[in-house]
Amino acid sequence: MPDYLSIEGPVELEEGRLTIRIPLHEGGDILAPLTKGIGQVEGDDLVVVIQPWLAEKLRIGPNSLVIIDNAEGKFRVTRSAANDE
Repeated sequence: MPDYLSIEGPVELEEGRLTIRIPLHEGGDILAPLTKGIGQVEGDDLVVVIQPWLAEKLRIGPNSLVIIDNAEGKFRVTRSAANDE
C-alpha cells in the first residue's frame, strides 16, 4: 500500500444517506480495507456512508466536497476548503 493517498470528491445523497463513491481504479481499492463497517465495494466503486454525527461535525451535506486519505493507516474524511470559497 502506498505511504499516503489523498482524494477529493463530492458527498452524494443516496437512499437518504450521505455517501462517498470512490472509484476502485482511483484509490478505492487501496482504501477499501480501511473501511470495514462503514464501506463496501459496489461494482467499480468503494461506497462509504457518512454518519449524521460526522456530517454535522464536518459541516457537510449533499454536494459538499470532502478529502479522503489514509494517513497513519486509517481512513479519514475531512472537509475540503473548497466548500468555503
